[in-house]
Amino acid sequence: MTQPPRHSADALAGLSHGFFGRRGGVSEGLYTSLNCGLGSGDARPAVIENRDRVGAAVGARQLLSLHQVHSADVVTVEAPWAPGAGPKADAMVTRERGLGLGILTADCAPILFADREAGVIGAAHAGWKGALTGIAEATVAAMVALGAARERIAAAIGPCIGQKSYEVGPEFEARFLEADGPGAARFFARATPDSRPHFDLAGYVAARLARAGLGLVEVSGLDTAGDAGQFFSFRRTTLAGEGDYGRELAAIVLD
Repeated sequence: MTQPPRHSADALAGLSHGFFGRRGGVSEGLYTSLNCGLGSGDARPAVIENRDRVGAAVGARQLLSLHQVHSADVVTVEAPWAPGAGPKADAMVTRERGLGLGILTADCAPILFADREAGVIGAAHAGWKGALTGIAEATVAAMVALGAARERIAAAIGPCIGQKSYEVGPEFEARFLEADGPGAARFFARATPDSRPHFDLAGYVAARLARAGLGLVEVSGLDTAGDAGQFFSFRRTTLAGEGDYGRELAAIVLD
């Protein structure tokens, strides 16, 4: 089986993991080629093959994903479920070896976590809503409940929409300032005082993780919306008026 290319994180060196883009799969058309989203309009056999390729690349005996709903809900995984049958949640943690924790994104931030010493891993989906309501911190808390220590947890934030691509409205910015105080202004940039703000999603998530007491947080810096050759992007697809979009997958496994 052909294994697709992946982006790895230094923070998670030595652990089976990867942030997979859109290359190395079998899907066609809008979904070319490594679309891993069972909720897309792509042919199911192609999506299953693509997911199998990702699972094989990280050495998972079974690759799991969730029904993601932009929440702050976390699932503790003790046994696998069938493809497409995952619970409604936006993060998973486990101590079980061989189970691949998979997160689907198409501009939102995928986060992979590990405390090697405790043998606990996690994976989270952080769009703006989940980031604001605490999905990152909830994942850390669930890992601690399994025996992890905050100061030992390493986290890697994978490819997501970059600040230059993420134009938002003033009401969006106001929501963050209200929730986090004036300090949140540093995650918004304007080309001119009168222009619309651009949001730094990865930077915001990284700051929340650092505030939660993590020992190491790494940001990939890759912009999904700005690189059509490597990544799927909901925003790019929407601006182009296309009917659907693929989903990339990030995964981590305890060997």
